[in-house]
Amino acid sequence: MTASDIANCRLINQQIAGTIFKKPEEIVAWMGAMQAQDYAMCKWAVGVRLPGATDKIIEQAMDEGKIIRTHIMRPTWHLVAANDVRWMMELTGPRLRNSLNANNKRLELTEAIFNKCNRIIEKSLAGGEHLTRQELMAVLQKNKIATNDLRSIHIMFRAEIERVVCNGVRKGKQFTYALFDQRVPKTKKRDRDAAVAELWKRYVTSHGPATVKDFVWWSGLTNADAKTGIELNKNDLTSVTTGDQAYWLAGDMQAPEKKKGSICFLPAFDEYMVSYKDRSAALHDAHFSYAISNNGIFKPIIVVDGQVTGIWDGVKKDKTFVTPVFFDAVQTPSKAILEKALKLYERFLGQQTELVL
Repeated sequence: MTASDIANCRLINQQIAGTIFKKPEEIVAWMGAMQAQDYAMCKWAVGVRLPGATDKIIEQAMDEGKIIRTHIMRPTWHLVAANDVRWMMELTGPRLRNSLNANNKRLELTEAIFNKCNRIIEKSLAGGEHLTRQELMAVLQKNKIATNDLRSIHIMFRAEIERVVCNGVRKGKQFTYALFDQRVPKTKKRDRDAAVAELWKRYVTSHGPATVKDFVWWSGLTNADAKTGIELNKNDLTSVTTGDQAYWLAGDMQAPEKKKGSICFLPAFDEYMVSYKDRSAALHDAHFSYAISNNGIFKPIIVVDGQVTGIWDGVKKDKTFVTPVFFDAVQTPSKAILEKALKLYERFLGQQTELVL
């Protein structure tokens, strides 16, 4: 299996090359989790995998609690299907909690303070209330709890991973929190090995071909966890060795026939880039710094036949102006091809787009 084969398999498994799914929450469930700190871009990450979906449809799925946006891996924001949040948070939460021990100590946030905060937050959100972080912090300050110097971020992060809160309905452009138990359905509890096995299977099926190192990076779990996932899924998944790397994928997945001419505008922090430790199958080393900054910012990318060939930016005014920048001018597609590729984004936004070359 060549690097090009790996990239094209990933386009298929990630539902970018086509999908059988009809609903936003089905895409998110298939992917396991989708990185989501850039709110506008994370909605497009779902939309690009669900032709016909609009920004409003995906936001509605989040407002209705079908998709939950919370901190669940690495740690950063992710989209997770509501039915997956409980078992996934039970699996990843302890490592997320430990990852911030040093910062909590520096900020003088003790277990007693976190417990008090959680009680106050829970009381404030009772009865179906949806409050912004600012509103919740105002309540905590009235109770003589300091929320300055990043404490508010750590307080809400702890409330998330302890399954006290998750995202609520947006108020205009403001994000809110709501009680986890009022938004997330009760689901069957999984023991840790079963949860690891499910997460490994979900990742490899939706993101494969992928390596153990890729999974460890994506999930924030350990090499030992990956080995457990492999052992418990040995009858459903298979591996292919390329060079000195073992790539895991769904058991019936074959290298696809190469098709020329596919082009897509993928969002910032898209799973096609961010979910792998090694991104060389789709991104040439010479172009790495253009697509991914030194401080870990993953830019919106243009993918042609599975390869990252450029980046793009969109500016909203009376319409959306999209400016593509290609790494190699010789390989730049024609304006007509680019405009055709942008039609999906235009339908998603519900707003006219104009290509700026």
